[in-house]
Amino acid sequence: MRVGGPESLGASLSRVRLLREALGERSAIVAAGGVHQPQDALELLAAGANSVQLHSGLVYAGPGLPKRVNEAILYDRIRETKAPDLPSFWANWGWMSLLGIGMMIGGVLAWLIAATSVLLPYDETFLGVSRNVIRRFNPNLLHFMSHDRITLAGTMIAIGIFYYQLAHHGLRFGLHWARTALLTSCAVGFSSFFLYLGYGYFDPLHAVAAAMLLPMLLLTLRGLKDRPSRTPPGLYNDSVWRRAQWGQCCFVVLGFALAIGGLTISLIGITTVFVQTDLAYIGLTAEQLQAWNERLIPLIAHDRAGFGGALFSLAVAITASALWGVNQGESWLWWTFLLGGLPGFAAGLLVHFHIGYTDFVHLLPVYIAVALYAAGLYLMYPFLVGRANRTALSMIKES
Repeated sequence: MRVGGPESLGASLSRVRLLREALGERSAIVAAGGVHQPQDALELLAAGANSVQLHSGLVYAGPGLPKRVNEAILYDRIRETKAPDLPSFWANWGWMSLLGIGMMIGGVLAWLIAATSVLLPYDETFLGVSRNVIRRFNPNLLHFMSHDRITLAGTMIAIGIFYYQLAHHGLRFGLHWARTALLTSCAVGFSSFFLYLGYGYFDPLHAVAAAMLLPMLLLTLRGLKDRPSRTPPGLYNDSVWRRAQWGQCCFVVLGFALAIGGLTISLIGITTVFVQTDLAYIGLTAEQLQAWNERLIPLIAHDRAGFGGALFSLAVAITASALWGVNQGESWLWWTFLLGGLPGFAAGLLVHFHIGYTDFVHLLPVYIAVALYAAGLYLMYPFLVGRANRTALSMIKES
């Protein structure tokens, strides 16, 4: 009788033991059945297999199974060894932490400016008119510009939180996925500065900020080394793990949705600049705005394209973290998702309601994103935070 699925593990274990006993250590044995969770792979290796193959396990446990198995094997081999010394703050990861802090400070300052004066002196110089003149021309115009800049500020703060957390908890410990997430997100973020070529407005403050932060990224690249995680991995496909898979899916979908949104907003920013609901809120057409001040639309385009680039950069960090970073007991990642999402969603929602730009169709993507965000946090909490607390308690009892 042929046995398949999870039930084939027992047969595989028996055959591996028999083969190892018969062949001794001179032959390599590849176990090819019954591996549906990391614990199955560890049992086969302990029985005498040199390696394992995955088949039906990819159907039952999903495409993340190879990564989970590799992490379990690595942890099993290094858990009794002494952990290597952590790199100093100034070696590499500290510079990325400072970059994240710089993004948070910049986001807070941008939020304060957008919520008060809206325009900076060089903006008014570029336009050739003051904000009071703009307010008299159209009361909603400054509100609209404020809404663009506040959403950008919230996104900057969110990026800063992600960068700091990924550097402190990931890069410092040599986690390869954290390095990939950071460097890819930074590459997107810094490249988005050159979107000004599409809208024709060079922002000197944006240029100075990029020039100050870029050396921190370059200093981060020095001496980076990959190390296996020393956090005990999840070994079983239990109900808590299955629940976390749905939460992980929510954040992966959220990340891809934000990436599409960021690219779309950037494209609009360097082409048409406005969508129909924007013009309905302002109460003027693009032609009327252009006729009143030919430099006004390039300035607004700069805000739109900059926000789109920042949103895409954040989306890369979220997607990479959700795809590769979700591991049992990694409570810091749950807090990163929570804290990193709050400023972005708060900025996006509060400013719209504050200025009265509450068109349902315009805000529908935000509502969907908030639902995915909340559901993902709720579903992943037991796996990321609950099991971290349980591991900490067991370590206290053992000591």
